[in-house]
Order: sequence, then structure tokens, then C-alpha cells
Amino acid sequence: MPKILGINGSLRRTGSRTLHALEIALRGAADAGAHTELLDLKQLDLPFYDDRPDVQSYPPSVFTLVERVRWADGLILASPVYHGTLSGAMKNALDFLELLSNDQPPWLENKVVGLISVAGGNSGINTINSMLHTCRAMRAWVLPLAVTVPGSAFTPDGQLHDLNITERLLKLGVETARYAQLFAQERRL
Repeated sequence: MPKILGINGSLRRTGSRTLHALEIALRGAADAGAHTELLDLKQLDLPFYDDRPDVQSYPPSVFTLVERVRWADGLILASPVYHGTLSGAMKNALDFLELLSNDQPPWLENKVVGLISVAGGNSGINTINSMLHTCRAMRAWVLPLAVTVPGSAFTPDGQLHDLNITERLLKLGVETARYAQLFAQERRL
């Protein structure tokens, strides 16, 4: 059973459309047989990554993030679109994955990553591209399917009403689980 970690990059206290989209994708992964877990960055309250020499001086929230990423066979990253790119919270969390650089394998090597962006307007492709480049720099296997969710896909109360996008989010979850399982089987050989 693959282990899929969803990371919500929205710090919105209530009504997060990004969180809602991520939950749908995680449901797809669970339906495909994965054990899923959600990590909400607003609950972690991470400090800014500053590459300090004394890693142990970081608060426990940093080690929660790092350990959950270590645990996972695959990740689904979801970020709102802020000024044409990913949220600062998501970028900061990804920066903390530098603490995995001495692992064997390092960073996100042999992990599958699915990507979601949620825009207030219509375009979220730059956010997807930013996360894609960051994850590839950490040796992740980023899925070719990524989901950009425009603001028009939501009702005024924050519910996703576009069935096509719902299906794409579910498929992203299924593909993340499926390919994470293949990578996990390969590592055991």
C-alpha cells in the first residue's frame, strides 16, 4: 500500500479552496488503495528556512514536515496562486526539504509528486511550473498530469462545482498512488 502525503500550501484560516482541491485528490489516492495523510502548513507554523548550521535549533514543526515527507512514497502538493507563482508557505516548506539532502536517497529521489494550483482567476500554470522545477531539482518524479483549478470552478461558498476538474483531481490522486506503488516495489527489489 503506497503512502501518499498531501501538503496544503494555503494559510487561509477558513474556506480554503486549495485545501478542498487537495482533499479531492487525496480521496482519489485512497480510492486507489493508498494510505493518505494531509499536512496543512497553516497548522505547522513553520519559521522561515534560513540554512542555519545548528539544525536542532529549528522548532519541532520542521521535523514533523521532514519526517512526514520521509515517510511518504508520494506527495501531492497544492498551492494557491499568489502573484503568478506558488505561495510563500509552500516555497518555504519545500526549502526545508534541504534537510533531506544527506538521506539515502537524498531529497525527493524516487518519490512521485502530483501538483495542484488553485487560482483566484483563470491561470495557475506558472505555479505548477515553479513547483515542478523545485521538485525536479530535488530529484522527484513529477507526474505529467497536473491540475490547475481556476477560481470560476468554485461556488461562492468555496465548493468545487466543475465535475471535469473534480475528475482530474481524482485521477491525479489515482496516478500518484499508482506510480508511487511502482517506485516502492522497485526499491524493495
